[in-house]
Amino acid sequence: MTHELKFESPSFAKRIKGMLGVDFYRLFHTPLFYIFLAIAAIIPAMVSAMTMMPDASGNTMEPLYSNVWQIIASSKSLYVIESIADYANMNMVFIFGGIMVSIFIGHDYKSGYVKQLFTTHAKKQDYMISKSLVCSFAIICMCLSYLIGGTVGGLLVGYDTTVNVGSLILAIFGKMIMSFGWASLYTFLNVIFRKYFGISIASSFFFGTGILIIGAAAIVESLSLPTAFLNIFLYGASVNASLSSNIVTLIICIAVSAAWTVIYNLLGTRILTKSDVY
Repeated sequence: MTHELKFESPSFAKRIKGMLGVDFYRLFHTPLFYIFLAIAAIIPAMVSAMTMMPDASGNTMEPLYSNVWQIIASSKSLYVIESIADYANMNMVFIFGGIMVSIFIGHDYKSGYVKQLFTTHAKKQDYMISKSLVCSFAIICMCLSYLIGGTVGGLLVGYDTTVNVGSLILAIFGKMIMSFGWASLYTFLNVIFRKYFGISIASSFFFGTGILIIGAAAIVESLSLPTAFLNIFLYGASVNASLSSNIVTLIICIAVSAAWTVIYNLLGTRILTKSDVY
């Protein structure tokens, strides 16, 4: 009697669990992660406590903010950035996060880890999902670090603390939820520019600043067209999460982040499947 040995491929859950374990281990043992956590705390504290801007007359310098929580989110949902104070809030985390993700993923290719991985683990979608989830976690941690640093900086300066607590909480959660969408976008960009480390960092920085979308919004506004759709999808609803947020704002952030995550993971998987991943 002949017995045939059958090897069953691991289930999706087991594959993802294994890859997440490796990626989280690498993240927690990478000094870069802790450096960016520190940056995410120090920058808002410095901006909140030290940045001065000229007043309307241009003769007197005054603080950039008057309220502790303005360093966390803008006072209202924005469709076009009106001033630096409107933009210099937790959205800055998505710039730092993009750079960190590029370095983290770029190391996979520079070290030869990807070649070894895809030799033994053929599922490209698992790579995209694992990287997106781990990088989302890293960006969420940076959001928390930013929240602590910005709050402490504002309190030390003596800014007003008046706020609608519910709207503040919704704004914070909205931006954290958008971390999943942003991480998926950055993972996708790094798959595209996997052979060009410098370009991958530059592209993540460029998209993280929102310069492209701000410029597009300005053009649309000059044509007297509605700009809301630019905020809702192209810039990920991140600037919609404000100190006037409500439950609808949170729902929009969840929907947009989910859409970004699905779209960019599918596109990234397709690129990895159809091209040389090394």
